Formats: sequence, structure tokens, C-alpha cells
Amino acid sequence: MPAIAYLECSRCHARLRADVPQTLCTACIDQPAGALYVRYDLNPLAGTSPLDVVGARQGEPWSGMWRYHAVLPDAIPVTLGEGWTPMLRSRRYANLFLKEEGANPTGSFKARGLALAVTMARHYGLKKLAIPSAGNAAGALAAYATASGIEAHIFMPRDVPLANIVEATAYGAKVTLVDGVISDCARIVGERKQAEGWFDVSTLKEPFRVEGKKTMGYELVEQLGWEYPDAVFYPTGGGVGLIGMWKAFDELEQLGWVKPGRRPRMYAIQSTGCAPVVRAFNEGAAVSQMWTSPQTAASGLRVPKAYGDYIILDALRASGGKAVAVSDEETFASLKDWAAEEGVFLSPEGAAAMAAYARLIASGELKPSDRIVVFNTGSGLKYTEVIADALGLSAAERR
Repeated sequence: MPAIAYLECSRCHARLRADVPQTLCTACIDQPAGALYVRYDLNPLAGTSPLDVVGARQGEPWSGMWRYHAVLPDAIPVTLGEGWTPMLRSRRYANLFLKEEGANPTGSFKARGLALAVTMARHYGLKKLAIPSAGNAAGALAAYATASGIEAHIFMPRDVPLANIVEATAYGAKVTLVDGVISDCARIVGERKQAEGWFDVSTLKEPFRVEGKKTMGYELVEQLGWEYPDAVFYPTGGGVGLIGMWKAFDELEQLGWVKPGRRPRMYAIQSTGCAPVVRAFNEGAAVSQMWTSPQTAASGLRVPKAYGDYIILDALRASGGKAVAVSDEETFASLKDWAAEEGVFLSPEGAAAMAAYARLIASGELKPSDRIVVFNTGSGLKYTEVIADALGLSAAERR
């Protein structure tokens, strides 16, 4: 496993030490301060083949996403079996692949980022972690914190899916429900963390959730034979997964583990009821503006402003991709279609991404020959009340 050479600011490119816990860049003159990237000395891996390096350590704890230990921090994993999720080929679209992140522990892609963040929190000797969450990150932090013996403090909007509240409570986290949205939860964490002694593991306010999420990039490339797809569709709230995959592609090219060629076009999928990145992309803006009164049944997309919006927008433009907004009506039509026709119970966020794919295929912007990976970021089973409402199930039918 590589030594961390330094932490690099994504805004001002200052280098910070990595032997102590860090949050945001302390050298940024302009605010908000930049999110930090973990940088490694990759020279020892130069000229290697991924077939000789990836998965070289066998068995637990080096399975799942930890098969990429050669490009992850040198720490003993806190693991519940996250990663190496299925890549499902569509029955109807020959070149469409579904990356099924609902197969992760706690039922969502959040397991990857929080597994790495908690691993490093234990490595640094931290005792209390706090997080604002739209739902799935709460359950993931609660689970991994319990597995590591660390205290978890979770703040969620009161109207998140019931499954998120139940699992975080069952894992023993200290759960606070907030009247508001995730930005209100983040404000509370920010106001109280110093007095309470919490380390903030909010989206992009520590550097290691990106490292966990970047394994999705390594994984999809490996599962496609160490080749890039033509495009990646990613449901984007905070956008850490998109940012992590873009970082993974950079590392893969440095290592020479992918064939030369254009990186995938990146598509950020949001809801028409909360689309700050879409609006900023269409306006040619470098950052997004806070979305007022966000409304969508896809709770993971109800993020009024992503902290790393500037990174997301840069990746979309550099890749030749775009940001796409999908209505809840389109989302639930897609969800029902994929359940009935493909046997896959998508999350609303994953269904929104599939709806965007179908729209761009129909418009001719994408060709049937394009090889596309669409992420289903969580299991539809975590949204049973929301989906029951969308399906029009009566109270009697729910019993």
C-alpha cells in the first residue's frame, strides 16, 4: 500500500501534511476553502500491470473495494464487505450497464466512502464523528462507526425515508432529526462540532470519503476489461462519487492501467425540483447557487448546493458531458419500467439516471452503440414508503 505523500487543495493546490487529521484547506485565501485530495507516491507502481497488483492480497480484509489497496491509504480497513458490486448488462439495451451499488452494506454506495473515512478516523485515533445526511450516509456512518468503536452523531432532515432513521438508530448512533434540508443539518454540525469534540465527516470536508468512492472508477474500468466506457451517468447530490471517479481516471492514466483514449463523458443527474448543478452548467457558471425550496422524492438528490460543485462542473466540461435534470414523474416511470422489465428495483436516484439515459437515447444525443454505465446508488428497498406512494398503493395494500 502506498504512503500518502501529501494532501493537495483542489482550489489553490497548496500541500498539507497527512500525518494528522485534516478537514479543508488551511492555506486558501479565498473562501470557501478548497476540499483536499489525497496524493500518493505512485512511482513504485510505474510500469506494473493491474493484473499483478489489484487483488494481490487475498481474503479479508482485502476483498471488495480493498482489492485496490495499492492505491488506497496504508491503514487496516474497517470493512463490512463493501465494494465489487455487480455490473449488470441490460436485457433491452445491448451496450447499457447498470452498476448496482445497492448491493453494498447498508444498501447504498455510501458504504464505500464511509468505510474509508472511518478507517482513517480510527487510524488517527478520533473518537467522535459527526455527519449531516440526506439519508444513506447516516446509515453507513452509523454502521462503520459501530464496527470501529467510534461514536457517531447524525443529523438528518425529519422527512428522510424511514429506513434511514431505523438503521442509524439500530446501529446505536446518536440521531437528531431536523426540520429542514441537508444544508440545515450541515449548519448545526458546523456550529456545534468544536464544543462537542466532533470530527466532521461531511461531504468533501475531509479527504477520505473521495478515496472510498474513487474505487467505483477503478471497479467499472476493471469490470469492462480495463477499458473506459463511452459515458457514465451518475445521480448527483453532493457528487463525491463523480469526483472520486474522475480522480480514479487520473490515477489510472498515471499508472498506465488503461488503454489510451478519451475519458468517459460524465453526466450528472439531478431532479428538476433541486438542480443547482444543472442550472450552473447551463449558465456556464464556475459554481452553483443555493437552490431555494428544494423538492424531490429522490432524497439523495435534495442537496441545495454541493460543496464540491466547482469540481463537478469542471469534470463535466472537461469530459464533454453535461448535467441533466429529470422530473419525479419521469423518475418513477423509469423505476416501474426497470422493475417490471429488467427485474431490478432501482432507488429513485438510480431511476432518475436511467430516465436521463432513455431521454438522451430517444433524442439521438446518445447512440445505441455507445457503451454506457449508469449508477444505481442504492437499493429501492430503502425507499418503500416513497415508492408505495408513487405506485398509488392504498393503506390496505401496504399491510
